[in-house]
This record gives sequence, structure tokens and C-alpha cells, in this order.
Amino acid sequence: MRDIIITHQPVELYKILKFEGMARSGGEAKMFIEQGEVLVNGAVETRKRKKIIAGDQIQLFDDCARIVLDEA
Repeated sequence: MRDIIITHQPVELYKILKFEGMARSGGEAKMFIEQGEVLVNGAVETRKRKKIIAGDQIQLFDDCARIVLDEA
């Protein structure tokens, strides 16, 4: 599992998938979410704009990440 550092929260789920390279584009990220391919904290998440905060865990296929807030 890798850490994704964010500087502010919340961040929309599809944006994290897009900007962290888990999906090639925002459209692909939204498609994965709609199809039920994304897990947030172990549960299927189908809301594209789900607000993600520090401590959340995201999984897309075999790519797992934990969200960490950079408070510096």
C-alpha cells in the first residue's frame, strides 16, 4: 500500500484516481467508479464526487493507497 499525500481536504474521489495515475483520465476514473471497481475503506463506492479525507483507503484493482494529510 502506498501513501497519497494531500495538502487540503476533502478531495473528490475521481480527482485522486486521475491525478495519482490510478486512472489515465478523469473520464476513465468516473467510469471505474460507476462500474463499481473502486473500493473506499473496503466498500464499493459509486459516487464520483465522494469526498475523500486523510485516513481513507482507496483500492482500484490491485492498486491500494492510503490518504495522508500534509500539514506543513
